[in-house]
Amino acid sequence: MVGREKELKIRFVPGRCELVEEDVDIPSRRVLITGATGLLGRAVFKEFNENNWNAVGCGFRRAQPRFEQINLLDCIAVHDIIHDFQPHVIVHCAAERRPDVVESQPDAASQLNVAASGNLAKEAAGVGAFLIYISTDYVFDGTSPPYKENDVPNPLNLYGKSKLEGEKAVLENNEVPHLARCYSFQGSCLISDAAVLRIPVLYGEVERLEESAVTVMFDKVQFSNKSANMDHWQQRFPTNVKDVAAVCRQLAEKRMLDPSVKGTFHWSGNEQMTKYEMACAIADAFNLPSSHLRPITDCPVVGALRPRNAQLDCSRLEMLGIGQRTPFRTGIKESLWPFLVDKRWRQTVFH
Repeated sequence: MVGREKELKIRFVPGRCELVEEDVDIPSRRVLITGATGLLGRAVFKEFNENNWNAVGCGFRRAQPRFEQINLLDCIAVHDIIHDFQPHVIVHCAAERRPDVVESQPDAASQLNVAASGNLAKEAAGVGAFLIYISTDYVFDGTSPPYKENDVPNPLNLYGKSKLEGEKAVLENNEVPHLARCYSFQGSCLISDAAVLRIPVLYGEVERLEESAVTVMFDKVQFSNKSANMDHWQQRFPTNVKDVAAVCRQLAEKRMLDPSVKGTFHWSGNEQMTKYEMACAIADAFNLPSSHLRPITDCPVVGALRPRNAQLDCSRLEMLGIGQRTPFRTGIKESLWPFLVDKRWRQTVFH
């Protein structure tokens, strides 16, 4: 896994193509990403892969051929990939993150969000890997923002409860009383501990609009011939997955230099918006009308309960010099332009 390896590449020459074997450098730092087929996981894999890390991603239904196919509920499979790859860092992105699905399938969600996370933490400790567990702002009830890492959680829905239980399972199962292996690439010994990274609603380069609660609004924005109700009650802080991925990498690299970097952290975009305000910002970014969007200021009565305002205080990471924020209008335009219905407008602007 370290040094140089052979890799097959296709070389094009006039009149034909040929398969050639070339030497490639393998970075010494190794990271394993779970949920690498998802919106956040793809961004995390790309961030590490492009910054001199030997990154291996794993997924389940959509894994092959790009990523390793691993069922995180299969303890033997999880043990094998971690002990074979010997990662220095594991970023655990895989989760059931849809609150309404968790309400309807609580047992399945608990198996993935809690049991699998605890087992992953135990296996990480076994090889001395630093585990970053992705959690959520929904561990808070939204009544007293902004929330610091040591504020008492009080989740309103089963999704928030399952992620909070996952946090506890990770921290309890990742305690290592003895020194773990040495990191030869920087010459010091670290013990395995875990970090919990709480984040809010995400958006980014989606494969389909339904991947994000932010991008899913785009069709309602585009089709202005029909009025659309938009929540104007819940305060959100939309966060680009590229920024979260950068924070994960920076946190991992900071940890390599300082073994005291562990525990709970918060990261979030800093623009406060309701879904109605996000939809208007999307319309403005693409010069589309927004008069058909109707703000609804009542508390939603359908689906899982949501916190009114679960703003996260991110000062702990900022004090470590960690962080990256993409302005919402910039990030959302990069994310959504491939889904524009008006192809002529797209060709005029981008070609």
